[in-house]
Amino acid sequence: MSRPPVPPRRFHAEPLVLVLRHLEAVLDAGPVSIEVPDPDLGPGRYPGERVGPEGGLVHRPLRSWCDLAEGLSCRLRTPRAVDDTHVLLTFEPLGAEAPWHAGSGERSESPQERYGAASDFARVRKFEDAGFLVPWLQAVERLRLPPGARVLDLGVNRGDELSAFEAVEGVRFVGVDHSASALDEARRAFPDARHSFMQADLNALPAGLGRFDAVVSVGTMQSPGVDDRALLRKLVQEHLEPRASLVLGFPNSRFRDGEVVYGARVRNLREPDLSLLVKDLSFYRRYLHQHGFRTFLGGKYDLLLTAVRGQGADEDGAAQD
Repeated sequence: MSRPPVPPRRFHAEPLVLVLRHLEAVLDAGPVSIEVPDPDLGPGRYPGERVGPEGGLVHRPLRSWCDLAEGLSCRLRTPRAVDDTHVLLTFEPLGAEAPWHAGSGERSESPQERYGAASDFARVRKFEDAGFLVPWLQAVERLRLPPGARVLDLGVNRGDELSAFEAVEGVRFVGVDHSASALDEARRAFPDARHSFMQADLNALPAGLGRFDAVVSVGTMQSPGVDDRALLRKLVQEHLEPRASLVLGFPNSRFRDGEVVYGARVRNLREPDLSLLVKDLSFYRRYLHQHGFRTFLGGKYDLLLTAVRGQGADEDGAAQD
């Protein structure tokens, strides 16, 4: 028998930890609402200045409530006004993790289409989320590509991330992916004849790729079955121009019920564990430094390792060790 909904509890100046404990105690019953001081009444301040019959108020920024929802694996619904001092916040527990994290449950008929146009993954538009888009644009700006630059995208899928390069005059894209249906979408998105998209396994790149001014790969090189370290060595030794650059994205998030949840997680562990991520990043940075690159690490839901070699690395601190 399901429990009845929990009536909204009203908070004023209580410590945030007490709000957290209340939510933890009742979230198993489903969505939970609380009434909190309106963040807009005290922008940029935590202790509020409004004092009424209920005493002082603490105006926490809306960002703080978003972070709390994320930490509780909840979706924060749009705040609703209650009165002249409080708003209603509703925390809705998220459902199961997206099936592609476990590598099973996909509706596609072949492994090559696990991330194809008909997959659950295809419903995600990462670059419509500012937490992905803004760090990505910042990383691309560091590359300072020349006119006519050749850009190789490994795991290109439908090519969402390539739009950030279109300001480069005469840029030429080469995209590699194992999904035929996703590549068809990429070709429709970038129909110019100077771009090419090919189906291949990242462990066996097509012959004749040539050399590139930039190589990008977002959340693909760490995929199961990809020998990422051998691939990195091959890229540096065979496919990069002398002043080439890279942007490599390391997943630092997972998707649950259509929402992104911060933190890489090892299978069978409930909490995020960044140890393997740190180990991979340490190897990549050390290897790239040995081959004359300077690196910069940024990002949030994807940690973005930018590596620049040559003139671009020395101008205005474009990249750093």
